[in-house]
Amino acid sequence: MADLKTRIAKRVAMELHDGDVVNLGIGLPTMVADNLPEGVNIILQSENGIMGMGPSPETPDVDVVNAGAQYVTINEGGMFFDSATSFGIIRGGHVDATILGALEVDKHGNLSNWIIPGKMVPGMGGAMDLVVGAKKVIVAMLHTQKGKHKILDECKLPYTAINCVDMIITEMGVMEVREEGIVLTELHPDFTLDEIKEATGCELIVSPDLKAMQE
Repeated sequence: MADLKTRIAKRVAMELHDGDVVNLGIGLPTMVADNLPEGVNIILQSENGIMGMGPSPETPDVDVVNAGAQYVTINEGGMFFDSATSFGIIRGGHVDATILGALEVDKHGNLSNWIIPGKMVPGMGGAMDLVVGAKKVIVAMLHTQKGKHKILDECKLPYTAINCVDMIITEMGVMEVREEGIVLTELHPDFTLDEIKEATGCELIVSPDLKAMQE
């Protein structure tokens, strides 16, 4: 499982460019920062008011945490600010990419990632603002949940936002959300076309330029 998540994180990292301002969701997306290609340095932003986060600390400073309550470090030149400023940055379109997980994504680019009815949750957090304000929204997740489809015709769980997802990257492949639906552009050699179609709960449009998933 860890190897599959690393595979996803490495492929997501290839979508980022040197100097991009990036927000990483909790869980798998946090692995992206440790898997960037050589020469690519991104500026990590956190909703609770940090710009310029560094690597995980060897000795945590209990006063420095990200929005997921994880201990973090701050790079030279990094800064702290209040939540109003942080969400001004997000809503103002100054975040180049946000990478987050999902409970469900559908063929329209709708996203459900914050609540399963009847279960306790801490709240939506900044996801609703991030997926609307960021210039590019990438969902990084395992393709299925215990064999159940997560990529669907229509989301069944409450929406985080609609028509917001640009790209989905899983251990099986890379998909782009386009007007015509979800288009498979890269397929990992570990899987066949029939296997990824079976694991997807909507029609998967195969790009005429389909290639092996980059690693």
